[in-house]
Amino acid sequence: MNINNIFLAQKEFFNTHKTKDVAFRKATLLKLKNILKDNESKLYQAIYKDFRKGSFDTFLNEISLIYNEIDFFLKNLDRLSKPKKVKTVLKLQPGKSYIYNDPLGCTLIIGAWNYPYYLTFIPVVSSIAAGNTCIIKPSELPQNTMQLITELINNHFPSNYLYAVEGGIPETSELLKLRFDKIFFTGSPKVGKIIYQAAAKNLVPVTLELGGKSPAIVTQTANLEVAAKRIIWGKFLNGGQTCIAPDYLLVEESVKPRLLQLLKEKLDEIQYTDGAAHYVSIINKRNYDRILGLTDNSKIVYGGNHNEDTLYIQPTLMDNVTWEDAVMQEEIFGPVLPVLPYSNYDAVLQKIRKGEKPLAAYLFTKNKDEKDKFLQLLSFGGGCINDTIMHITSDYLPFGGIGNSGIGNYHGAFGFQTFSHQKSIVKKATWGEPDWKYPPYSDKKMSRLKKIIR
Repeated sequence: MNINNIFLAQKEFFNTHKTKDVAFRKATLLKLKNILKDNESKLYQAIYKDFRKGSFDTFLNEISLIYNEIDFFLKNLDRLSKPKKVKTVLKLQPGKSYIYNDPLGCTLIIGAWNYPYYLTFIPVVSSIAAGNTCIIKPSELPQNTMQLITELINNHFPSNYLYAVEGGIPETSELLKLRFDKIFFTGSPKVGKIIYQAAAKNLVPVTLELGGKSPAIVTQTANLEVAAKRIIWGKFLNGGQTCIAPDYLLVEESVKPRLLQLLKEKLDEIQYTDGAAHYVSIINKRNYDRILGLTDNSKIVYGGNHNEDTLYIQPTLMDNVTWEDAVMQEEIFGPVLPVLPYSNYDAVLQKIRKGEKPLAAYLFTKNKDEKDKFLQLLSFGGGCINDTIMHITSDYLPFGGIGNSGIGNYHGAFGFQTFSHQKSIVKKATWGEPDWKYPPYSDKKMSRLKKIIR
């Protein structure tokens, strides 16, 4: 189908105002949930073919979160869609003030490959809930999931409402020429800049969910057993191919030997072997080679094995890493964890501040002053104290980056706002009209005006 015709048809359908009907939106969300439920086995098969991701992992970290997001809107959409009455200031009396959430129109969702279901459908759910039409571009790297997402959308929804596009860079480039009312992109900062530039030509608002080098800091007061367990899980989930995974580890030097030992023990216990149901392959040969190219074999203290035939890279710990090493020059996005010691907590915070603002940051400590400094001095998208990654699972927390790690946020009500225009309305009474704002002006009116303003 001609994508320009689809785009124009979605514009036309939006202008019928049917998508503004809350009952219509809720029915669509429920239909989407049922489609996913009915096709769960196909979802598991497709993602396993793409990078050997197991069904438990897929359900826990992708499918269940989509269901939760849909359920949030089914429960809260009536409330979110109602005009919100706010305080009316004195100068607008007699009257009342409201905020209306208007859908934006025709939206474009460009999904990511590392969590192809979650990172595609969560913004789609928000767009539907806000009352928009949507063209969906799944990532082409996991080919089987791209084809299945396209099939599920295009076989069950009218193309003038929801439509999925298969393809790669040429198809995405053609989509970016169209004047959407909103573009939502998840991916790398490098591609995010390209999306932003293309959107700027038509003044299209964008939300960019990007990435960066997300630090995890372990201080001498931390519970090291808990830290090791949660760092290992957060880092090596999805083969390290998680945008908010701890990218590198900063450890107070007096506890580094003990923490390294605990990390090794936990890795031995979990057994991230080639083909394990709880561990995935690297998405493609290009990323496989890139990750290995960042790894300094002389600094490996655990792991390092790899298999080109299955694109398997064993979870790898690197010690005695410096800020100048290759592994510290870009986001790793793979199962390699560099460990850097530090002796001065304040100095290490300042070092992080000098780099790009990360999408996530993590701190393991029992010390209140260390927690306060972490929160006050570091700027990052979101994070945890004494855990990793789990902040992304809450519908009541905004998820998004800052600076080089992204623009805007979503999840729950924040996703609804991202795909809505907050329209300000003042409803004035037709009685009691003050005359101070109308000419002719006088000193007396000036005196009254100053009393109102001050």
